Amino acid sequence: MLDIKYIRENVERVRQAAAAKRVACDLDQLIAVDARRRAVQLELEALRTASREGGQQIALYRNPKSEWYKRAIASGMTTEQIAGEAKRTQEELNQVKSAIKSLEEQDKVVNQEFDALMLTVAQPADDDVPAGKDESENVELRREGGVRRFDFEPKDHVALGAALDIIDIERGVRLAGSRNYVLKGDGALLHRAVLQLALDLMVERGFVPMHVPVLVREETMTGTGYFPAGRDQAYLCERDELSLVGTAEVPLTAYHTGEILSEKDLPLKYCAVSPCFRREAGAAGKDTAGLYRIHLFDKVEQVIICRNDEELSKQFHQEILRNAEDVLRALELPYRVVNVCTGDLGQGQVQKFDIETWMPSRNSYGETHSASRFYEFQARRLMLRYRDEQKKIHYCHTLNNTVIASPRILIPLLELHQNADGSVTIPGKLRPYMNGRERIASGRLVRP
Repeated sequence: MLDIKYIRENVERVRQAAAAKRVACDLDQLIAVDARRRAVQLELEALRTASREGGQQIALYRNPKSEWYKRAIASGMTTEQIAGEAKRTQEELNQVKSAIKSLEEQDKVVNQEFDALMLTVAQPADDDVPAGKDESENVELRREGGVRRFDFEPKDHVALGAALDIIDIERGVRLAGSRNYVLKGDGALLHRAVLQLALDLMVERGFVPMHVPVLVREETMTGTGYFPAGRDQAYLCERDELSLVGTAEVPLTAYHTGEILSEKDLPLKYCAVSPCFRREAGAAGKDTAGLYRIHLFDKVEQVIICRNDEELSKQFHQEILRNAEDVLRALELPYRVVNVCTGDLGQGQVQKFDIETWMPSRNSYGETHSASRFYEFQARRLMLRYRDEQKKIHYCHTLNNTVIASPRILIPLLELHQNADGSVTIPGKLRPYMNGRERIASGRLVRP
């Protein structure tokens, strides 16, 4: 969420941000509602002041011991005249109270409309974000690692998984419908090994591991920016008014909702392994085969909550990007980093770097990580603040990035490390998590 003062002073910039990000936002309506809201608040403040003063005056009229009452008698007013003044003032006060009640109802309605409109406003992207309409116009920054050239006909991950008896898509679909799967045997072990390697790396780098809820309240989804715009992508448990999260970013970022932290405790660095649930609404017919676009996966997520300092945020953005890259290097996977264009940015992101890993079956790089910087957008929604050494209160900055997401990462892992005999070589850094063994062959882990 943006500061309404910023919006008033930068209307055209905010309007352009919504257009560039393809976010629906009626900014003119917001400005009009904000003006009405402020007018109502000013009138309410004046009426409440009049009500307080009227109440105080009536108290004087009715208290013979008050100095005002004594002066009134001394000036020649009768008790009947004082009683008459009290009655008249009470009648005026009743009218003021009636007006206050009516205005409070208006204030409630206008504030609800204001809050709803504020949730639709897009944060402008940073200046070094490329302009573009969609992901096809993201800008490549660099490539790391060489793309493997096979001297045999390689299999895709679906064929490899079936031949090795480690991936069963057919039964997964039978159990739960399209975009579902079962990992079994060494496939399940490989999946867990990848997650544990990533988690261990994050703990070594000072991130606090967390085990967090994945079924959360409405305000948690709204606070992190996933509602209302992303509601169609979430699985809702309406009876309990809860939602399944699509990423551990949600509970990790919202962990300190409503708190005022101490500057000396920042930055806070958290990570978590969690299941992630996504409806993939609007993706009908897109990436339906295999493990690329699925409803359930597991992910190690990293979140940083830091001081309100744009340069510091940019430094942390590079840090979380490096963490993810180091995991890919450990898995010996080639990848590229792209600067995401305005049309592919989310509502609250000021900048996002995607990491795309080479996937032979797609003959292209496929997105495996997204590193996002929000400045105070999420913190404002979450009332996530800190107090500096001068006792001044600021909104925090927040950032997040995937460390690893599986089973999508199993696509390049299996396809790029496959052998002509149908086995799959386990990268060296991953072997300690697979009991020291080096290959998967016919569903069995083969010792060196």
